[in-house]
Amino acid sequence: MKIISYNVNGIRAAIKKGFLDWLQAANPDVICIQEIKAQKEQLDLNMFEQAGYSYNYWFSAEKKGYSGVSIFSKVKPNQIVYGTGIKSMDFEGRNLRLDFDNLSVMSLYLPSGTNDARLNFKLNYMAEFQDYINNLKNEIPNLLICGDYNICHEAIDIHNPKQNKNSSGFLPVERKWIDNFIKSGFIDTFRQFNKEPHNYSWWSYRANSRNNNKGWRIDYCMANEPLKNNLKRAFILPEAKHSDHCPIGIELEL
Repeated sequence: MKIISYNVNGIRAAIKKGFLDWLQAANPDVICIQEIKAQKEQLDLNMFEQAGYSYNYWFSAEKKGYSGVSIFSKVKPNQIVYGTGIKSMDFEGRNLRLDFDNLSVMSLYLPSGTNDARLNFKLNYMAEFQDYINNLKNEIPNLLICGDYNICHEAIDIHNPKQNKNSSGFLPVERKWIDNFIKSGFIDTFRQFNKEPHNYSWWSYRANSRNNNKGWRIDYCMANEPLKNNLKRAFILPEAKHSDHCPIGIELEL
């Protein structure tokens, strides 16, 4: 089973850049998408069905043109869970989960902390999300949380750690949170297979950052520990250029 996660920075913009052709070529069984920036009603859903994804689910932000997540699947899920049930988290459309027979897949778009107010919102979200997941993983042991966490974990995950030590996304409090999140029972699947530096999933549009590979690895497929022996491969696909992010993914044997 191949699962991909991709922050598309606007699904409609990504489609204009060839996203659907790429999706058919990549051919994942499930793709988790973040930052769709659209309501379901603004999209022609037939195009996703024609691409092979009859089962496509959308959880948009209340604010139009902002945030939002979706999941496309080739397999019909047993259950679709929109949001977390926590109002302070759900109004921005940041969590969507599909439950299958022996696996649950969540698309997550964790907030960024672009200013003091948003950083406080992000830190509160992180705390509430950790509590929510602590309970959920007891109920669902085979849990995979894919998405844009908006945090670099280690110095190896960012092109210039010293210069960015005071930047949101690499603040000590954020790094400590994601470190504790992993220690609570999750596997950073990419690092399970690849310990090499210079592997990133997001690049600023400024200063030719992508061509110079001055990036950040802020997108993760986090697998709950019971899935460890099912993991076969993890990857980053920097050649896909429909966004300021690139897709990441894993292959599992279930």
